[in-house]
Amino acid sequence: MVVRSAQAPMALMNEVQQAVWAADPGVALMYPDALDHAISQTLYAGPRFALLLMIIFGSVGLTLVTVGVYSVLAYTTAQKTHEIGIRMALGAERGNVLRLVVIEGLRLVLAGVTLGLVVSVLLGRAIEAELWPGVKPYDPATLASMVLLLLTTGVLACWIPARRAARVDPMVALRYE
Repeated sequence: MVVRSAQAPMALMNEVQQAVWAADPGVALMYPDALDHAISQTLYAGPRFALLLMIIFGSVGLTLVTVGVYSVLAYTTAQKTHEIGIRMALGAERGNVLRLVVIEGLRLVLAGVTLGLVVSVLLGRAIEAELWPGVKPYDPATLASMVLLLLTTGVLACWIPARRAARVDPMVALRYE
């Protein structure tokens, strides 16, 4: 049953319920709601669910990328403990070691981001038919924000092993096998 009114729909709920029960007392009103709210719940449920899935999978993907970059850089830094110890014993400062490890990691991150941008631009045409009208496959703001997000997480993933490498005691590192 649909009721049209100039008043707020939920304010009339009691009067509508009384009118229905006056006509037939055995009728139960189930899920009384405003039409615009009911339409938004059913019409936009699919896109909201798809957005939620994209957010979840995107977050999981970003976490995996960050952990992967961290793991690779932590492993390669651990393999270079002896070299880092020699550098520090010869007078390299902690800042220099930190910079060396971060730059090495950022090279990997920049290579991955560049490859990702190229693939994204190449595959943009393939998904163009699937996008909503008015949405472009090459949105510069989205691409720039994703590059910034990936670079930020990449710097964080590189900085943690670099900080650990910069704290290495040269005498311990020289004995490290």
